[in-house]
Amino acid sequence: MSSQNSPFTIEQLIPQEEKLEVARQKGALYIGLPKEIYFQERRICLTPDAVAAIVANGHKVLVENDAGTEAGFSDKDYSEAGAEITKDTAKVFGCPMILKVEPPTIEELDMINPKTVLISALQLKTRQSKYFEILAKKKITAVAFEFIKDEDGSYPAVKALSEIAGTASVLIASELMVNAKKGNGLLFGNISGVPPVEVVVIGAGTVGQFAVRSALGLGANVKVFDSSITKLRKLQTNVGRTLYTSTIQPKNLTKALRRCDVAIGAVRGSNRSPIIVTKTMVEHMKKGAVIIDVSVDMGGCFETTETTSHDNPTQIKNGVIHYGVPNIPARYPKTASISISNIFTPYLLDIAESGGLEQAIRFDPGLKNGLYYYRGILTNKAVATWFDLPYSDLNLLMF
Repeated sequence: MSSQNSPFTIEQLIPQEEKLEVARQKGALYIGLPKEIYFQERRICLTPDAVAAIVANGHKVLVENDAGTEAGFSDKDYSEAGAEITKDTAKVFGCPMILKVEPPTIEELDMINPKTVLISALQLKTRQSKYFEILAKKKITAVAFEFIKDEDGSYPAVKALSEIAGTASVLIASELMVNAKKGNGLLFGNISGVPPVEVVVIGAGTVGQFAVRSALGLGANVKVFDSSITKLRKLQTNVGRTLYTSTIQPKNLTKALRRCDVAIGAVRGSNRSPIIVTKTMVEHMKKGAVIIDVSVDMGGCFETTETTSHDNPTQIKNGVIHYGVPNIPARYPKTASISISNIFTPYLLDIAESGGLEQAIRFDPGLKNGLYYYRGILTNKAVATWFDLPYSDLNLLMF
């Protein structure tokens, strides 16, 4: 057949690359950033720089007035970054996507529109079943910070805040040794001819690792205890130097606590933190020694710790200064806000690039792990077990 009689050109007859339809369509986001009303919560999820990046990608951000003030970011900073500022709280909660640090209260949930996307912390242990009833009733899609996973299987939001808590625990201890009523007047810092401050860190996770780094950086002598040899080995590798490490054995731990000036508790359990340091062990500690119980939000790993607040952070028991503030990163709201913002900005841009949260979840298993409500249906087994609620497998709902 001659090329003149053919309805196709030569070029059209040559095999072409197959073009598959890709289901990614960009979508514009409209994000609401409400002011945190929870007791002593001063952080915000997005910094003005993050807002500028999001707005530059064609999205809208509505910020409640004074939402970032406590974290050191003014309304003017947000306005100049391209955000819209409003005094109308209900208008912020009326946005199709809401970004918060603390989980919304029941009153705040009432202001949220049906089918909204909510991204916040969940703090499972402090929730009540009414919270989940409202999510279901309003067909809300909810993502929890603490459930989101990174490519390496770690939890980025939890890790970032643990880094702050670990570093802060040492800095707080150094203040308390001087400022607390019965502080022993010791300086962190390896001063020539003066024996270094003795620090015991219980727990070799992220909090423990950053506490160890800070204590070593200030010239302290550090001993680390953990029940996992693997974690102790990993900590030594990450810190890059040889340390005193030990498994948690009462004899060794009691001996170390007797000599230490600072004890930091950074042990987490699946439900409640295990009590590792008993009242008797605390009674044998030096007078003026400092205990920083970072695990206090999970019940604490020192038997004598009680929950305190940023306004009255310490209690003295048996002559030992106890610091039991559950929300340590909130003491450093600007650093914590920048850290949270760094994690969430790429996720938000990715959600928009994919054409919405539902599409982004198809492509990102780590983000999918953070989802615990999908259009009002509970999809997280841990939440379901804790509250004895029915749940559905997300894969069955979406595909």
